[in-house]
Amino acid sequence: MNKIRTATALTTLGLVAAMMAGCASAAATSGDASADGDTASVSELRLGYFANVTHAPALVGLEEGLFADALGDVDVTTQVFNAGPAAIEALSAGAIDATYIGPNPSINTFIQSGGESARIIAGAATGGAALVVREGIDDPADLEGTTIATPQLGNTQDVSARVWLADQGFETDTSGGGDVQITPTENAQTLTLFQDGQLDGAWLPEPWVSRLIVDAGAHVLQDEADLWEDGEFPTTVLLVRKEFLDEHPDVVADLLKGHDAAVQWIADNAAEAPAVINGAIEKETGKPLADAVIQRALEHVTFSVDPHADTFQTLVENGIEAGTQKEGSIEGLFDLRLLNEQLETAGAEPVSAAGLGED
Repeated sequence: MNKIRTATALTTLGLVAAMMAGCASAAATSGDASADGDTASVSELRLGYFANVTHAPALVGLEEGLFADALGDVDVTTQVFNAGPAAIEALSAGAIDATYIGPNPSINTFIQSGGESARIIAGAATGGAALVVREGIDDPADLEGTTIATPQLGNTQDVSARVWLADQGFETDTSGGGDVQITPTENAQTLTLFQDGQLDGAWLPEPWVSRLIVDAGAHVLQDEADLWEDGEFPTTVLLVRKEFLDEHPDVVADLLKGHDAAVQWIADNAAEAPAVINGAIEKETGKPLADAVIQRALEHVTFSVDPHADTFQTLVENGIEAGTQKEGSIEGLFDLRLLNEQLETAGAEPVSAAGLGED
């Protein structure tokens, strides 16, 4: 039986068009401050996510109507991304208000904006990332002279790949040179290139790890879980534009209700969850995952509202080492107050910001 572990509790043109539309509607949806300090009501929340198993709370929240139920009169509109940097670009442009995203792009936007761009308000998923390779690569030493893919330069898996390869004694650079060439590639294209023999491996999130294994004969050379204490490392968090959070904390609180409900739904509906998640992926990609793929992928991901803030300083250091991130402080990156209020009401344990923000 499929096992789901749960903790308590675009194209460039399409992106540009969405940003333009988002910017045009931002004034109408965000509201203007009035003389007494209140803000106008908001009628829309624009949410980003990826069609990945590691974004299952977003998929379930939308498919099961949990966001709609929680947000009431506030409509949820969505935009699907392939990797974190593109989602951050949309968030920074005001085209979306919140997004499910990996930790490294969240760190990047916070540092580059001097702490003004966004806040992590909850965790979503841990685990579910690995380096998978072709037949004949059985040891890290076999990687010399090979080419591997990551989803996008500077995304969470890209940083992990660069740091791990450096630990194995390999040099890489952000232009694709070095002992091992890293080629940032869209996940669907990575699968095709791997099947065609044009890639030797890839560091990916689920379900793409399992797709390369089941559909293309790859095997795991390095499971990222083995690199972290207790195997726990954040793969997906829920990030909100700071301006939106400041102006509409009530709407963000309702978003969190929907998010928490989605995480709990996955825990309570282990038999149904694979089909619901797979159905949502099919809507976005045009094709469902094979049963063996969705089952394997879900076995390697844990869903939780805890963002594991205690890992983020290590993630900062990794990004700097990888050459994809500026140095800077992440103090203030987390605002978990609304989440912890809801957890307290539900009688659950609060989650920690690890000194990196409000909790």
